[in-house]
Amino acid sequence: MLKIKKLSEVEGKNVYTSEGDFFGQIEGVNLVDNKIDGWKIRVGSGFMGMLGGARGVVIPHNFVKAMGDVIVVNKASLPVRDEEPMSSAEPMDMQELV
Repeated sequence: MLKIKKLSEVEGKNVYTSEGDFFGQIEGVNLVDNKIDGWKIRVGSGFMGMLGGARGVVIPHNFVKAMGDVIVVNKASLPVRDEEPMSSAEPMDMQELV
């Protein structure tokens, strides 16, 4: 049975990745045409370095795997900062993209 929650009940809930790592807390929601488009998440300190020091991110609603006492998001959907940015002079192997 689907239990409908008010958005005010979801704000402040803890967010975990699909691997069980603490990711942050729900800070707000993005609505488009009265439908949930994405969740604003205040990122925990463990993921700030991975996200380039960002304090928060917006995760699209379709990447939320479960909602209950906590929210579970797919870890593969999280934005990742590249540690080694590719320079424009470096050639790119197009076979790697296939």
